Amino acid sequence: MDNSSSRLQEVFFYGLYMDPEILESKGVVARNPRKASVKGYQLRIGKMATLLRSENSVAHGLVYSLTHEEIHTLYWGSGLDAYVAEALLVEIEDGDRVAVLCCNLLEPPEEAESNPEYFEKLVNCMQGLGLSIPELV
Repeated sequence: MDNSSSRLQEVFFYGLYMDPEILESKGVVARNPRKASVKGYQLRIGKMATLLRSENSVAHGLVYSLTHEEIHTLYWGSGLDAYVAEALLVEIEDGDRVAVLCCNLLEPPEEAESNPEYFEKLVNCMQGLGLSIPELV
């Protein structure tokens, strides 16, 4: 069993970090990509993206295997310290369920917050990855 700092964690991404080129530009290796979905959550784009609990919703994204250092680099090392890591159970495209980490905002965006430019980039990213496009919430 690997207890080193290089051990891998399964991480669910629902925003632009799904793009392996963005991860690579930040020095993160996008290992073992898998399409996945999480029931009971819906994507919300304010100034930033987050998942909100929503009983009859499904959020789509990708799962990658990352080190703790890479997760730190993406969020807390790059100023996204409003995000916290939470445990979720996602369903992988092949039907398997996997426990993952998922970084979400503790405080949801205000109702009036939006970021159409981010949403447009996200739609393009998801189309390129063959994922279901979310409704804007």
